[in-house]
Amino acid sequence: MAQEIGSVALLVREYDEAISFFVNKLGFMLVEDTDLGGGKRWVLIAPPGSSGTRLVLARAEGLNQEVAIGRQSGGPVFLFLHTNNFWRDYQSMISKGIEFLEKPREEPYGRVVVWKDLYGNKWDLLELAQSG
Repeated sequence: MAQEIGSVALLVREYDEAISFFVNKLGFMLVEDTDLGGGKRWVLIAPPGSSGTRLVLARAEGLNQEVAIGRQSGGPVFLFLHTNNFWRDYQSMISKGIEFLEKPREEPYGRVVVWKDLYGNKWDLLELAQSG
């Protein structure tokens, strides 16, 4: 049996502001933006060159979801953006005003730095160490 996680829902305030952030500041691809009626949309984004998991930008509905925007993980890093060129992507993100919570560091698993998206969710930018 083969399985994979196809997408992860990310709560957002508004579709268009989230699309603008991820596409314009991070260079993500807008994979799909389908009007579902009643103000709902099916919005899929993915990092450039990605063929794996995508993010579904899900507009929060109701107070329970609204208070979870930016805190879906309860505090720790929520999502991990893998890269094949850490310094290129780090410098690009700095130039576009991305907020970093620390200085880049070397770990046994790779080079990493924690940053925040427009809602305050914590992400890792991570270039995995070469094995063996």
